Amino acid sequence: MKRVLFYMICFLLLAIVAPSLCAQDLLGAWQAEIGKGKDRLRAILQIGKAEDGGWKAQFFSIDQGADGAPLDSFAQQDSEISFSIPEIKLSYKGTLSADGKSIVGTLTQGGKLALTFVRATPETAWPHDVKCVCSVSFVPVGKGIKLEVLDWGGTGRPLVLLAGLGDSAHVFDDFAHKLVAQYHVYGITRRGAGDSSSPAPTDANYNADRLGDDVIAVIDALHLAQRPVLAGHSIAGEELSSVGSRHPEKIAGLIYLDAGYEYAIYDRTHFDIDLDALAIREKLDDLLVQRSGKAVSMLLTALPEFEKELAARQKEEASIPDVPPDDASDFGPEEAIRLGERKYAGITVPVLAIFANPHKLDDLPKEFNAEARVAYAKLMADHTTTFVRAFQTDVPAARVVSIPNADHYVFQSNQAEVLSAMSAFLAKLPN
Repeated sequence: MKRVLFYMICFLLLAIVAPSLCAQDLLGAWQAEIGKGKDRLRAILQIGKAEDGGWKAQFFSIDQGADGAPLDSFAQQDSEISFSIPEIKLSYKGTLSADGKSIVGTLTQGGKLALTFVRATPETAWPHDVKCVCSVSFVPVGKGIKLEVLDWGGTGRPLVLLAGLGDSAHVFDDFAHKLVAQYHVYGITRRGAGDSSSPAPTDANYNADRLGDDVIAVIDALHLAQRPVLAGHSIAGEELSSVGSRHPEKIAGLIYLDAGYEYAIYDRTHFDIDLDALAIREKLDDLLVQRSGKAVSMLLTALPEFEKELAARQKEEASIPDVPPDDASDFGPEEAIRLGERKYAGITVPVLAIFANPHKLDDLPKEFNAEARVAYAKLMADHTTTFVRAFQTDVPAARVVSIPNADHYVFQSNQAEVLSAMSAFLAKLPN
C-alpha cells in the first residue's frame, strides 16, 4: 500500500500560485522518504518564486520515473499546509514545525499514510540529476572497445537514440521516458564519450563509417525481432547516414534531430568546403605517400572548384570576428570525429529530418558584437536552409519539419513538437 500511494505522488511537475505563503517558511527544497534499503522511495518538493510574483514548485522523484498530474491547489493557513490532486483523488494535509524544518502530515488516497517532508540542507540534499530509470549494459564492438547501451524499456517497435558530439545517451533520459509508452527505447553512447571505451583519436577509430559500424554491431547484439528506427541528434546524423546508405536492410527508418547537416548529407548543388577539404587532404596523402597518378588527376579536377568555395567562404565570413582556435594539444575523440566526416547521399530508407530553423542563437562568443550577431544569424539561417533543401532534393520522400526559434537540442527545447512529428512518422512505417 505504501509503494502504491507514494508512486502516485512522485514525479509531478507542477506550477502553483499561493501568494499568501511566507518565503521564510517554505522557500527551498523539502524531502520525503518511505522505506529503507532497496525498497526506499524518495521525493523532492522544490518551492520557489514564480516570475509573476507568485509561487512555483516542482516535485521530483529520485527512485522512479513517470509523468504525474498537476497540483490542483496548494494552501497555507498559519502552520497548516495542504494540497490536492483531484484527478487521482489524492490529498495531503500537514503541519509546519515551529523551527520550520519539517512538515508532518497525512497523505490520503483510498487509505491514509503518514508522510513527513524535511527541509533539505546543503549537507543532506539529495541530488536531482539521477541518471535514469533504465538498465545499462556494455556491448563489445571491437578489440578492447565496449559501448554503453541504455535500455529504458517499453513495448513496440525498437527505437535507438544516438547522442550528439560529447554527449552520452543519458542526454535523452527525460525524452526517452516520453517514448516508452509506444516504443521499446534504447540509447547508445558512442566511443570516446560517457562510459564507453575511448580508443586513440585516429581516423581509423573515429571516422563516420567506423561509428556507423558500431551502431550496426549494437543492433546485432540486441537481437531485435523487428528492424529498429534510429534517431540521432547533431553529429549523430553522420551515423544515421552511414548506416542508412550502407546497410538499409538493417533499419526501418531514420530520424534526424537537428542532425541533417554536412556530416549527414552532401549538398551537391552548393558543395561543402569542409568535406571537400577533407577529400583533398586524402588525395594529397595519396600523392605524397603512394605517388599516385590517380590522385594527381583528381586534384587537378578538384582544386579549381575548391578555390571557388574558399572565395565564397571568405566573403560569407568577412563580417564575423575570428574566434581563437582550440588548443591543438587538446586533440581528442571529438576532434577526430570532426575530421572523420564522409560524404553521404542517395539515402533510400524512410527519413524524418527535423531542423531548428531558424536557430535560437545563445551563448555566442564574446568577440561577437551586435553587427556580428546579425551576420552570424543570417549565415546560420542560410546554412540551415541549404540542408533543408538538400534533403528535399536528395531524399524526395523525406518528411522535413522546420521548428522556428528552437534550440539545437530541439528534443529538449521543443519536446512536444518533436514528439508529435516523430509519432506521425513512426505510425506510417510498415511493420
